[in-house]
Amino acid sequence: MLLTISTTLRPATDLGFLLHKHPDRVQEFERSFGVARVFYPEAGEDRCTAALLLEVDPVRLARSRGSSSPDFSLGQYVNDRPYAASSLLASALADVFRTARAGRCASRQDLADGPIPLEITLPALPCRGGADLAHRLFGPLGWEVDAAPVPLDPGFPEWGESRYVRLALRGSVRLADALNHLYVLLPVLDDAKHYWLAGDEVDKLVRAGEGWLAAHPDKGLITRRYLGRRWALTRTAFARLAELGDDVEESLDPPVEEEHAAEGDTAEEHVPVGDTAEERAVVDDIVREPDAEASGDAVPRPDGGPIPDDGPVYGDGPTSGDGSAPDGGPTSGDGSAPDGGPTSGDGSAPGDGAGEARVPLNTLRREAVVAALEELGARTVLDLGCGSGQLLSALLDRPAFAKVAGMDVSARALALAKRRLRAERMPDAKRSRLELFQGSLTYTDARLAGYDAAVLMEVVEHVDPPRLPALERVVFGTARPAHVIVTTPNVEHNVRYELLAGARRHPDHRFEWSRAEFARWVAGVCETYGYAADLRPVGVDDPEVGPPTQMAVLSRVEGRP
Repeated sequence: MLLTISTTLRPATDLGFLLHKHPDRVQEFERSFGVARVFYPEAGEDRCTAALLLEVDPVRLARSRGSSSPDFSLGQYVNDRPYAASSLLASALADVFRTARAGRCASRQDLADGPIPLEITLPALPCRGGADLAHRLFGPLGWEVDAAPVPLDPGFPEWGESRYVRLALRGSVRLADALNHLYVLLPVLDDAKHYWLAGDEVDKLVRAGEGWLAAHPDKGLITRRYLGRRWALTRTAFARLAELGDDVEESLDPPVEEEHAAEGDTAEEHVPVGDTAEERAVVDDIVREPDAEASGDAVPRPDGGPIPDDGPVYGDGPTSGDGSAPDGGPTSGDGSAPDGGPTSGDGSAPGDGAGEARVPLNTLRREAVVAALEELGARTVLDLGCGSGQLLSALLDRPAFAKVAGMDVSARALALAKRRLRAERMPDAKRSRLELFQGSLTYTDARLAGYDAAVLMEVVEHVDPPRLPALERVVFGTARPAHVIVTTPNVEHNVRYELLAGARRHPDHRFEWSRAEFARWVAGVCETYGYAADLRPVGVDDPEVGPPTQMAVLSRVEGRP
C-alpha cells in the first residue's frame, strides 16, 4: 500500500526537514506485519514528494493474530491488506512520522507551526460509505477532496464499483495536522482496525484529534468507528470530547439503536465490550426490575434464553449514520437511520425538490407513529422494545399522552433511555407520566395490560420466526390494547440501498418482510385476535418497490374475543 505527500513550498525539499526523513536516502522500518519504507520519488526546489510504501506480509500478519481474533482460514492469507490503505498504514504512519505528527522541527519550526501547500494521494483506499463519506470526513478539515470510485474490473463496467476509492487531498494545511487527519480517518473510512484495541486508544484519539475532532460535524461517527464500536471506550471518548467542545456528553453518546448493515457492520460490532457492572446497572427506582409474578427469576430473551445485561437491544430501530443506523443512516454522523431514501448517502429520505433538506427515515418513522397515536386519541402508550427512548422522548413532549411507558429486554438500553430523557431532572409532573421496566415480549406479563395503545417500532424483525406466535399471544391475546402500531422494514426497498448488496439491513434481523408478507402476517393477527388493520407507508413510497418502512395500525374490534 502506498501513500504520497507532496508540496510546492519553495524550497520544496524542506519537506524532508518537516518529516525528519532525508530525501537522498531510502529508509526502512520493520513492523510486526511487514516493512515500511520512506523514499522520495521527486525532490526539487519547486516540488517534492515523499512516499510511504508499506509491504504487508500476509503470513506474518496471520501469525501475529491474537488467539481471540477470528480465523477466516484462507482469508487470513488472501485479502486486500497488502494493497489497500487501512489501519495498518495508519499504524505505520504514526510510527514512521512520529516526530512530524507532534509538530516538532528544530531547524524549521516556523514551517512546522504553519500551513503549507500539500497534496496527498492514496491510490486504493477502502471506503465503507463510498466517496461521499470521504468528502464528509475530510472536507470540513480544509481539504479539497477528489475521491474517485475504483471499478471492480475496468473490462466489465457492468459489474459496477468496488468499495475502494482513489483519494487525492489538496489544501494548505499544517503538516502535523495532515498526518493526524490520516492517522485517525484511514481506519474510520475502512471501518476496521487490524490490531488490538488497547485501553489507551482513547488517549491516542484525543491527542491525534486535538484542535479539529471536537468541532468536526461527524465526530460521533469518527469516534465510534475509530474505537471499533467498543461501548466503554466510546463513552469515555465522548466524555473527553465534550470537555473540549461545546457539546454535552448525551449529544455525543452512541445510540442503542442498530446501524445500517450497508456500513459493513458485523453482529459483534454491535455488542458492547468492556462494560462494568456499574455501567450496566439500572439503579434508580424509575427503572423497575420485573417482578416474580411477571416473568419469574430470569428475564427471558425473545428467543427464549436468558438476557445478558449487555445483549442486543430490540427497539427504536435503526438510527446513526451515528446512527441512526439503523436501520440508521449508512454514513450519518449522528447515528440516524438511513433507511430514508434510495441510496441517500446521509441516510435520509429524499425530498421532492432540489436542494430540499432530507429527513432521516428514523425521524419519519417516529413522526408517523406519533401522528397515528394522536389520530387514535390514545392517552396511555406502551413502547415495546423502547431502545434508548427516542419515541418515549417525543411522546413525553406532548402533554396529551397522560402515561408513557417503555419496556425493553436490555437493562443497558433502559439506562441509556433514562439518561437520554434526563429523568432525574424532569419536573415532577412530567416524571409521573413516565415508567420504564425490563421484560420480554414473548412471555405473559401483567404490566403490559391496561394501555390505550402499544407500539412495536422496528421490533418484530428481531424475533426468531418460531417465537412470533408467542409475541402475538402476549401482545394481542393477553395485553389486548385498544390499538397496536407495528413498523418493520420493507425488504423490497433494499435494492435502493447500493451498499447492502443483497444483505439484510442489520445483522440481528431474523427476517425482513415484503409488503405482501407483512400484509399476510397482519391479516392473520387480525383474524386470530379480533383486530382490524390499516396498512400505511413510511418514507418515500417508491412506485416500483414501495416505501422503505411499512406500518400497520391495528385496532381492536369490539365484541370479538
